[in-house]
Amino acid sequence: MCCDEFAISLIIRDFLSIRHAEPKANLYYNLAIFKGIFCSLHYDPMNGNIIINNASQLVTCSGFRAKQGKSMSDLHVIDHGAVVIEKGIITAVGKTEDVLAGSDKTGFETIDATGKAVLPGFVDSHTHFVFDGYRAEEFSWRLCGEDYMKIMERGGGIVSTVGATRKASREELIESGRKRLDSMLSFGVTTVEGKSGYGLDEETEIKQLEVMEALDRMHAVDIVRTFLGAHAVPTDFKGREEQYIDYMTDIVMPLVARKKLAEFCDIFCEKDVFSLEQSRRLLLKAKELGFKLKIHADEIFPLGGAELSADLGAVSADHLLHASDNAIAKMAKGGVIATLLPGTAFSLREPYARGRYIIDQGCAVALATDFNPGSCFSESIPLIFALATLSMEITIEEAITALTINGAAAVDRADRIGSLDAGKIGDVVILEFPSYKFIPYHVGVSCVEKVIKNGILVYDKQNKNSR
Repeated sequence: MCCDEFAISLIIRDFLSIRHAEPKANLYYNLAIFKGIFCSLHYDPMNGNIIINNASQLVTCSGFRAKQGKSMSDLHVIDHGAVVIEKGIITAVGKTEDVLAGSDKTGFETIDATGKAVLPGFVDSHTHFVFDGYRAEEFSWRLCGEDYMKIMERGGGIVSTVGATRKASREELIESGRKRLDSMLSFGVTTVEGKSGYGLDEETEIKQLEVMEALDRMHAVDIVRTFLGAHAVPTDFKGREEQYIDYMTDIVMPLVARKKLAEFCDIFCEKDVFSLEQSRRLLLKAKELGFKLKIHADEIFPLGGAELSADLGAVSADHLLHASDNAIAKMAKGGVIATLLPGTAFSLREPYARGRYIIDQGCAVALATDFNPGSCFSESIPLIFALATLSMEITIEEAITALTINGAAAVDRADRIGSLDAGKIGDVVILEFPSYKFIPYHVGVSCVEKVIKNGILVYDKQNKNSR
């Protein structure tokens, strides 16, 4: 989202708050259209000019591509650092005295980060945040010993959320999605990937993607859209999985492509869901239509989805709890990002993906929340840091890389976000503490004090209205 759009949204939201009226869902939906028109006027009272100086640690995560293997430990920390953002773009990074000596501060907001660590905005590269239909009851079933696949077999799981999402209006989905984005922003997330997949039909899959498109226009957090029509087999296609793949590839997917509603295509390649060959067929068609590829791979059974990701040149393969040694080697060689989702393994009480091994084999690892209403109802970045470092033998430095530059690479944006480098978008997180090591040390609690998006302060823990 451009700075102009966000500035206009702030003006309208301030106006509504002055009138003591909480914005209604339909107003947010219309706001997306309103801002699309007014963005061209370049009305920009918040010009994206900001200087952050005196940072105890400026954790740059410097780089323009994914970091693989040992290089994930290289954070390129600058003590007493500063970063200059002009018109939303980073123009200078370095020691405070060096940066300020060459900077004209006229027209710039200044933030003194004395005693605080400064990092790139976090990138949550795998979520399912647009949905209706919570599944708290299923959580209690799992606590009683039922596994995920058995819950799906009895009509729970993904399909149970599908019915509610089909019934939900766009306005309802926008309102709930906006609140979830607000929460993500408070954790320091400045870019999030969002998947469809709770429609499993043309109308609702399109609705989910259009809701994400509207939210992207109205919210500070940037949204990368993924089409996941092959998330599960709907009840009316049970036993006719091949025909469902035909329906997706021949009807729904081409429509999504024509409307330019998604950048990526994903599929749940899993035993008793979509086979390896069905996954290959759908992803090849997606590639033909111009989509970049992702795949839910080897989460519950070692089906071979991770190997398929390398064969097809996917951007990422996600979950990987049961990925084979051969698959990891192929992914490392092919440059496929290994997106690990420890919150899901934690919630399902399953063994974690082999994070230490995957990094040691030379893979680029990203970490993400997998926020969804079933297997991981949490958007908590602090939880992901804690699980990765305490349970997966991933170092603090590797975890930060996994949620910044490698998260950016997992959504094919490492050239523009994910690090504090000149020429990149000015997305910055300021912590309450002087070191990045406080992130997992303050277990499960957010250390984020401020978030800057496109050079604009969009979240301040001390000022809840800053969004």
